[in-house]
Amino acid sequence: MQPRGAAAPTSGEQDHVAFDTAELDRVVEDVRARREEWTRRSASERAAILERIVADTLAVAEDWNDAACRAKGYDSHGPEGGEELFSGVGTFVRMAQALRRSMLDIADSGRPDYPGPVRHRPGGRISVQVMPTSGFDRVLYAGVSAEVWMESGVDEVEVRATQAAAYADPAGHAGVSLVLAAGNVASLGPRDVLTKLFGDGEVVVLKANPVNDYLVPYWERSLAALIEPGYLRIVSGGARVGAYLTSHPGIDDVHVTGSDKTHDAIVFGVGDEGARRKAANEPLLDKPVTCELGNVSPVVIVPGDWTAKELTYQARHVATMLANNAGFNCLSPRVLVTHARWAQRDAFLNELEAVFASLPARRAYYPGAFERRRAFLEAHPDASQIGDDSEGVMPWTLIRGVDPNARDDVSLNVEPFCALLSETALEADSTVEFIDRAVEFCNDVVWGTLSMTILVDPRTLAVGTVGAAVDRAVANLRYGSIGVNAWHALSFVFATTSWGAYPGHVATDIQSGRGAVGNAFLFARPQKSVVRGPFVVSPAPAWFATNPHAGQVMRRLLAFEADPSWLKVPGLVRAAMKH
Repeated sequence: MQPRGAAAPTSGEQDHVAFDTAELDRVVEDVRARREEWTRRSASERAAILERIVADTLAVAEDWNDAACRAKGYDSHGPEGGEELFSGVGTFVRMAQALRRSMLDIADSGRPDYPGPVRHRPGGRISVQVMPTSGFDRVLYAGVSAEVWMESGVDEVEVRATQAAAYADPAGHAGVSLVLAAGNVASLGPRDVLTKLFGDGEVVVLKANPVNDYLVPYWERSLAALIEPGYLRIVSGGARVGAYLTSHPGIDDVHVTGSDKTHDAIVFGVGDEGARRKAANEPLLDKPVTCELGNVSPVVIVPGDWTAKELTYQARHVATMLANNAGFNCLSPRVLVTHARWAQRDAFLNELEAVFASLPARRAYYPGAFERRRAFLEAHPDASQIGDDSEGVMPWTLIRGVDPNARDDVSLNVEPFCALLSETALEADSTVEFIDRAVEFCNDVVWGTLSMTILVDPRTLAVGTVGAAVDRAVANLRYGSIGVNAWHALSFVFATTSWGAYPGHVATDIQSGRGAVGNAFLFARPQKSVVRGPFVVSPAPAWFATNPHAGQVMRRLLAFEADPSWLKVPGLVRAAMKH
């Protein structure tokens, strides 16, 4: 069985509706005419543009969030609405602020000023600490740190010399990028726009995804500072519009967030002819393509003797990873990797099911969700289905005991892209052997290279051989983002980290994609980001799905990210302490 990601969703009726090619031509021509003007905008001018974007986004935030919540069936002021507010608006604002600070650094010294320190890592690599970046981070994300590992052979001299390349040679980076937005997370398209404009130095045509193109009016208000001078235009439409734009002579490169099937359709075409072209490596599209394409994200659970509090906390942690956005995330956990002889394996899985039972099941709003889920249930009819299964609502689904030797099992090869999680158990004679086997399993069996998490309690980690094994795992895992006791999604959230597949995929085996977004310090050759956190945080983070006050906390956090101030911290901390 050929490893594969989730099938690309259809774009519905829009694929059969006639579209105005002359208008699309004008859009591309208008943006292209502004590309050289954009290269002449100074870093300080770009910082001012980002400052306005933050203000305009805050002004439209509630309307934007209300629209997204209506589409997904959430109460915009309930816990799910708070989750949507931060993932849809808050992460975009945080990224804009991170890039604004980098623009100010470039204006002052020629490059973004990362906090450090820089450490030497195995394999001839260095890592640069990129979080915390301020006293605010140390308070609001206490105990959490993040670093970006560079590709092998890159030293700190090269890191500094190659930062912000588009600012060292603006004219050499002038171009027009087509961004094909994702349909699941409201911030993805706008965030990709920021990467292209402020990271790569290109002007942008953004094509909204038909699944969430209802957000275009809010994006237009948020990004008015780029649209008004002509550096950005936003269009809607289905796959035919996307195909027309990707092949347009005025488009220099393409960035897509979606599935590997979407990438292959764009690069090689569809049907038998597309398959033939892919097999022969004869692309239809002769342009650079960067992409973020999903993953069967593993969560490796290192066996230990957990307390009852720790079991409950980590069950809530993992449940939150799946519950977020109803499981329609490329960074949702897809397979738990446990030790077959872990004494608490069943207790943890039972606790996880109990947490799912306490969470309302959510509307399966993303196209194709029930069809994808059906394929998993056909392969695993004994799966636990927890919660509401009324029309349009998908119960939480847990598949236990997937055979790790069944390399063709759907759970190890296909991203379900819905509210479904599998578990598999590896045999090992010791904790260290388990960790080493888990690394091999994740690298060589589980599909994709985007993101994964390791959970290990501090007592187990303190054992010298185990601590060394975890360090070795972080070094050897071929994933673009790794979380250690922190959900790997924080690499996406922080923006000073890089977000994308592990480097090295070729077009004929693209897996999780190519290139990185986020990366607000504008590193030239990031390999992976690593986020570390405490095993248990008390009180639990506000973004946990089990927090009934998430809406209140996320609104305060958004206001803080838009305009950081120590005066806002006490109120934010008090809100976060509520349970």
